[in-house]
This record gives sequence, structure tokens and C-alpha cells, in this order.
Amino acid sequence: MDKDVILTPDGYEKLKQQIEELETTKRREVADRIREAREFGDITENSEYDDAKNEQALLEHRIARLKEQLRSAKVIDPKDIGTDVVSVGTRVRVKDVDHGDVDTYEIVGSAEADPANSRLSNESPVGRALIGHKKGETVEVSVPAGAIRLKIMDIKAA
Repeated sequence: MDKDVILTPDGYEKLKQQIEELETTKRREVADRIREAREFGDITENSEYDDAKNEQALLEHRIARLKEQLRSAKVIDPKDIGTDVVSVGTRVRVKDVDHGDVDTYEIVGSAEADPANSRLSNESPVGRALIGHKKGETVEVSVPAGAIRLKIMDIKAA
């Protein structure tokens, strides 16, 4: 059973663009590689042909998986994003109670997660801990290094 894919409107558009790119440009590139490999003659012992066919199979699998994500996507309406509690589609500013560090995270669905750019999945330890909490509350998050306490300083619609 597939779980819902939660996307922001921007994430939905990016997913559509990614599928379009794979279905056009990438498919053409792989087809060209297969055609070139065939020109080498006997395909029974042609590693270039085998590699290109494997790449084609992986590409088609990826396209199918992304299309399924798109079909089952639940797109968040920005109008439905409240700022009273942390939820998917909010940007939350938190302060590490013990160290004083202040960070801002955008809470997104797992398909859009990009921790390096402060986009945390609602399924990540920090995202899961923050969801449903209000400004001023402190949450404890279990991380590999132990536990951290984060105080919610501000919640905005992303």
C-alpha cells in the first residue's frame, strides 16, 4: 500500500517537469545509445548494448515510479496552511535550548525533503517532533548524538 505523497504546489510542478525531462530528453539519449551500440554489429556480446538496455530499463522504472508519485500526490493548498501550529507547508524558526543556535526549517513532504537546504520531511525526526506544536513550545528530538531541545520561535506559511 502506497502512502500519500504530500507536495507543495512548487514541488508538484517540479515533479511534473522532472517526468517531462525524463520522458523526452533522457529517453532520446538512451535510444540514441542503443542505436549506436547496435551499429557495432552482433549484440549478443556487445557490452555497450547491454549497458544501454539496462539504462533504459532503469529509466522506465524511474519514470513509472515518479508518475505513480504524481498520481497519488496530495498537493497542499497554501490557503489551508495555518500558522498556529507547525504543519507541512510551514516555515518554522527554532532555537536549540541547550546551545542557543537558531535555525529556520521548511516542513515538506518526504518527496521534497532537502535537509541541506533546510527543507525537512514531515517524517524526519525533527519534522515529526515539530508537527502539531505551537509557537513558544519546546520539543525534544532524539538524534544520533542524543537528544536536542528545540523551542519554536515563529511559524509562518512557507
